[in-house]
Amino acid sequence: MRGKSLFVCAIIVGAAVVGYRWLPSYYNPFTPLKLDDKPGKITQFKLRRLSPEACTTLLAEANQKQWIQTQSMADSAGDCPLTDVVRVRNFGPVTLSSSFIASCPLALSSALFVQQQARPLTQSMMGSELKRIDHLGSFACRNIYHRPDARRSEHASAEALDISAFQLSDGQRVTVLRGWREDETQPWLQALLSASCDYYGNGLGPEYNAAHANHFHLGMRGFGLCR
Repeated sequence: MRGKSLFVCAIIVGAAVVGYRWLPSYYNPFTPLKLDDKPGKITQFKLRRLSPEACTTLLAEANQKQWIQTQSMADSAGDCPLTDVVRVRNFGPVTLSSSFIASCPLALSSALFVQQQARPLTQSMMGSELKRIDHLGSFACRNIYHRPDARRSEHASAEALDISAFQLSDGQRVTVLRGWREDETQPWLQALLSASCDYYGNGLGPEYNAAHANHFHLGMRGFGLCR
């Protein structure tokens, strides 16, 4: 009886493996991530499994596609040493209030998020193109909430970006602080934060706690915490 059960299990596992071979690459968790893959939960899974070398290669491709413009930076020492980081200048046609420092995973995830979700959602829900993203920074050598007994923040390793506002091509500038409470902009901002779940480990906004009332915290730790 046990032998029969093992035989049945082997058939099921084998069928599953064969099934994965026929899945489109963007639905197959065992195929490497491509920039043009359709976004979804598998995207986040693949982003988390990228080797440093694969991340660097994809980021270079994103630069070639003009989804992002990055500049290499030298490693740094100190209390919060940084290695393999870049300076993000823009997201192609979407400019920034200022450049920011990012780990390769943060830069790549952000490029995909802006290109695949933020720009299309802005056009479809707001009827205007996304022109600029305002932020509060990415790197800060500190503990979480500046507490002396807390662990290091994601910002201490340039693995989180705090977005405070979005500017549209029609002249609108929507801040997270005010836009989250206004009927015309809240659904769009909620859609943006929800969409970030496909790229970042966590996406925290005004409903998470008072500390995030004025910005979206998009970080690489965790797996799918978005609220």
